[in-house]
Amino acid sequence: MKRTAALFLVLFGVYAATLGFHAFDASDYAGDEPHYLLAAESLKRDRNVDVNDEFTARAYSEFYPYTLDEHGVETDGRLNEPHGVGFPLFILPAYIVGGAKGVELFLAAIAALAIALAYRLALRVVPDPWAIGAAAVVGLCPPFIAYGTAVYPELTAGAVFAGAALLALRLDERPRRREAILCFALLGFLPWLGTKFVPAGIVIGFLAARGLWRARRRTLAIGSIEIALFSAVFYVAINEEIYGGPTPYAADHPDDSATDADSAAGYVARAYRLVALYIDRNGGLLRWAPVFLLAFAGLWWLWRMHRDHLSRAVADVRQVELTGGLCAAVLGAHWVTASFLAPTMFGFSFPPRHLLAALPMAIPLIALGLRHMPRIGITLSALTLVGSVWLYADVGFFGGSFVTDRPDAPFGPLTSLWPVFQTRDNWPFTIAGVIAGLVFLLCWREYRHSRNMAGATRAKYSG
Repeated sequence: MKRTAALFLVLFGVYAATLGFHAFDASDYAGDEPHYLLAAESLKRDRNVDVNDEFTARAYSEFYPYTLDEHGVETDGRLNEPHGVGFPLFILPAYIVGGAKGVELFLAAIAALAIALAYRLALRVVPDPWAIGAAAVVGLCPPFIAYGTAVYPELTAGAVFAGAALLALRLDERPRRREAILCFALLGFLPWLGTKFVPAGIVIGFLAARGLWRARRRTLAIGSIEIALFSAVFYVAINEEIYGGPTPYAADHPDDSATDADSAAGYVARAYRLVALYIDRNGGLLRWAPVFLLAFAGLWWLWRMHRDHLSRAVADVRQVELTGGLCAAVLGAHWVTASFLAPTMFGFSFPPRHLLAALPMAIPLIALGLRHMPRIGITLSALTLVGSVWLYADVGFFGGSFVTDRPDAPFGPLTSLWPVFQTRDNWPFTIAGVIAGLVFLLCWREYRHSRNMAGATRAKYSG
């Protein structure tokens, strides 16, 4: 626990040190950030999220130096912007105490907590120094430096994912009423942060419920699930009252939708994002944090353990498989959500915002990859940390910003080699197709090998 506390304190200090860094031009906030703060201001003043009078009084001028555009449309004469009421309520106490900067400090603590909890998950997969090393590098990578104090719900959702996953794994080992209630209460909080976090939460809820069911604690399983379901139903009822629909998106412009896709073909056309979210020059994860390549290596080693049935020979391997498998499933669910349901993979924010919430869950897989590939892992970690120092120095001391005027960290002039998916050129999409094809062939090969090995085993031990 001492290392967990030390990791939390170090990361909190690093994130808090970014207070005052500009998002763009002279503003510390960009995108949806000032809208969340304005909703908190409305809750403080009027105890509602109708920001009509706040826009009239330009109440946002305390934290946003430009003219703020209105989001959504009026509902019964009220301007309830389609960002939800849950996150503004969550940051409201910090806003009342310390204003916008108080919110930033509060969210810095939440971001550090997300990494600390993910470190506890990593310890279930590999020992230190691999676990603490992976957690430290991820916590200090450029996306977390940029979002450590950003007024977005993503890292709060990341902390919920990590905390609920820890509780779900404990329930699989030894079901307890307190941990079951807390696990599903956390999962019930996810819709209030954003409906996009629900699919990944369902994955964690399934494992928790399965553990309770197998332990014959079925009454506890049903009662715990009802806690999350009650929260979801209450969420829908509140949205119907405030926004005129089951989600806050009901208050959006009629020409807009929650996903900005109006047909099956529109969703299929987004398949390239499955690769682009990682390799795009402007919005890709690996372009800013190459250490996440180790997550794919960790996933490979996890599959090898499962394929070779090591859990039958070594008892502790089951814990590794279960923890790593849960983290991989949460990452996969959120990855698919970001790829197909997000209106765009780009935006007026630091990349990759749409993957951010699930990134702490990659830490156990990165730690596993780091243990099996230490030299490559150390190289990728060093490159990532160089990018963080470069980004911090550029934004903090040389007039850069997190959203615009970003530096070329960590690849410098080699950044131009990364593909750009916002152009009309075909070659970036060709690269994405080739990568997807190679991954499919690898998965198919491993699937056939697994089937053949299973068939050989049955033939050997059959009568």
